[in-house]
Amino acid sequence: MTNILKIEAFSGACGDMFLGALAGLTDRYNDLINLPELLNFENNAEIVISETSKNGIVTKQIKVVDKIHEHVHRHLSHINKIINESGLSTNAKLIALEIFNIIGKAESKVHGIPLEKIHFHEVGAVDSIIDVAGAAYLLDILQIEKTFSTPLTTGKGFVKTAHGMLPVPCPATKIILEGMPTIYGNEDGEKLTPTGAAIIKYLEPEFEMPPLSDIKSAYGAGEKNFETPNVLRLSLVEETEIVNPDRNEVYVIETNLDDFNPEFLGIEFQNELFKKGALDFYFTQVIMKKGRPGVVVSVLCKNESFERISQFLISYTSAIGLRYYKTNRIEMKRVVAKVDSEFGEVKVKKSKLGNLTKSKPEAEDVIKKALELGLNPEFVSKKIDL
Repeated sequence: MTNILKIEAFSGACGDMFLGALAGLTDRYNDLINLPELLNFENNAEIVISETSKNGIVTKQIKVVDKIHEHVHRHLSHINKIINESGLSTNAKLIALEIFNIIGKAESKVHGIPLEKIHFHEVGAVDSIIDVAGAAYLLDILQIEKTFSTPLTTGKGFVKTAHGMLPVPCPATKIILEGMPTIYGNEDGEKLTPTGAAIIKYLEPEFEMPPLSDIKSAYGAGEKNFETPNVLRLSLVEETEIVNPDRNEVYVIETNLDDFNPEFLGIEFQNELFKKGALDFYFTQVIMKKGRPGVVVSVLCKNESFERISQFLISYTSAIGLRYYKTNRIEMKRVVAKVDSEFGEVKVKKSKLGNLTKSKPEAEDVIKKALELGLNPEFVSKKIDL
C-alpha cells in the first residue's frame, strides 16, 4: 500500500473527522473501541461508531462519549504523562506528543504564558486526547511519508470558547496555520479546529499537487451540519506523470547571469524550480559583454506557473530582468509505473505517441540499486524488464 496521503479539507477538519477518515483508510474502525482502555480512560469515556449521511455522502461518524462529563484543565505535562503511560506503540506516542506540542506552542504564544504552564481547555478534555491519540495510532499504521493537501477551509464568524467569543479561525488555530494556504469558505462557524490544524501541521503537507492517482479514499464526518457536506476526505495516492500526447503551448523564461555565484544554482535551486511548476530547465554557458563568462538560465513552464517562476527568478538571483516567449511542443504521453525486477521494485517511465512506444527505467532508481548492490548502473539498467 502506498504511503502518500492526500488531504481534501473543503469543509475544514477536526479530531473526530481525522479519526473517522483514517479508520476508513486502514479498515480499523473496530480498533477504535479499545482507545479509551489504551489511554487508561476506560472509566471515563467510550467510543460510539454510527453511520451518518452528509449531503448524501454516507460514512461512519466517530463520537467520543465523556461518561463523567469532566471539566479538567490539563497542563501539557499531564497530557504527556497520559500519552507516555498509554498502551500506544512508541512511534504512535511520539506522533501524539508532537501534535500536542504544536497545539501547546500556539496556545503559549496566544496567551503569553510559558509552554510548561499552559493549561488546555477544550483540547485537554478526554475526547480531544482520544482524538489525537487515535489519529496517532492510525498514522503509525499507515507510515505516511509524504502528504499533499488542498487549501484549508477555516470557516468564519465567531465561536464560543472557554475564553469567551473568539473570531474564526481561533487565535491558536491561526498560529498553527501560519505558512499554510487557507480560505474562509461561504459559511459561518468553526470548520477547522486547533486539533485538526495541528494534525495537518504535523503531516507537513505540500500544497502544490503533482498529478496523483487515487488508490483508496475515505471520509470522516463532523458533528455539525453545513450547506456543504461536513466531511474530511483523505486518500492514499501515488504520484504519476501523465502528459497529453498532443501539441501544447508553453512559455520559455530566460535570464542572463554574469554576477551571480554559480554555487547557488545547484540542486536546491533546481528543486525549487520544479516546486514552482517548471516543466524543464537548462543552463547555457555564454561569454557576455566585457568578456565576462556567464550562464543563461532557461525555464519551460505552463501559463499557470509563469508568475510564480518569474517572481522566483527575480527574487532569488541577481537578475534585474527576464525575457520570455511562447513556443509549441509535441509530447509523448508519459506514465511512470512501478515494476518488479530482480533488484527489487523500480520506477519505469513509459512513453507513447501513436504506434511509437519507449520505456526507460528512472535513473535515480537505477543508481540507488547499483550503489546498494555494488553493481554497474549500466548492468542494472539493462537487466530490468521493461
